[in-house]
Amino acid sequence: MPAKSVLGYVDRPGFLHRVSGLSKLMLAVASVVGALVGFDARYLAAMLVLNIVLWVLSRVKLRDLAVVLVIIAGLMLLNNVFIFLFAPGYGTELYGTRTVLLDGPWHWDITSEQLFYQLVVTLKYFAVLPPVLLFIATTRPPEFAQSLSRIGVPYKIAYSVSIALRYIPDIQRDFVTISKAHQARGLETSSKAGIATRARNIVGVIIPLLLGAFDRIEEVASAMELRGFGRGKRRTWYGKKPLTWRDWIIMALSFAVLAVPIVLAIVNGGRFWNPFA
Repeated sequence: MPAKSVLGYVDRPGFLHRVSGLSKLMLAVASVVGALVGFDARYLAAMLVLNIVLWVLSRVKLRDLAVVLVIIAGLMLLNNVFIFLFAPGYGTELYGTRTVLLDGPWHWDITSEQLFYQLVVTLKYFAVLPPVLLFIATTRPPEFAQSLSRIGVPYKIAYSVSIALRYIPDIQRDFVTISKAHQARGLETSSKAGIATRARNIVGVIIPLLLGAFDRIEEVASAMELRGFGRGKRRTWYGKKPLTWRDWIIMALSFAVLAVPIVLAIVNGGRFWNPFA
């Protein structure tokens, strides 16, 4: 059975699969910028609901991106732990009040303000990452390159990004193949071996994997050079999609996602919404 891609296109056509890469890219960028600008929990909660709806419409399942989601969940948990360890009073300083829920040792008291601040930080993950993951999961690499080119990115860079995404499943498949070959020779890289042994044996997998990747890069570069890639200032795209009513809906949604945090920042007198005032 072929190895399943960790992060890449998911061929399970849904609403977002039929949308142009340009409009999906606009939504992803608007979500990232909007979450960076806005620190309003109401806006971030609304983005969470929107992302759930988009995820359902895309028909992408959680198991399709299980490895990436587990890594993100781990980083999110570590981020919250480190925030509480090194800045347990930042929420109190930020909102100007102090409501102690549980007395802790030294200065690690659990307060409503700190919990709310860390809730907002967590909501930022759910506001930013789902649109980006859905864009990658519902957009073929050539369409990704075309969407980057349509917003002004030089087509050489856009095509390089497309090739990189296209080879992620191949690299993963090569890793599994080399790992199984090492296991057949007695070099265990699975959970059966200890951590130190696995780490040492995985190095033996990564080195031939990198050498093979470099050979592949050289082959692709030579093939593209022989075909005259990069000689022209512009290029056409075979899979270019015309904009439809779905695209206009997504683009209008992108503008709203970007405009709302700006309006809220003006109304609130700052990026933060203070429910304790």
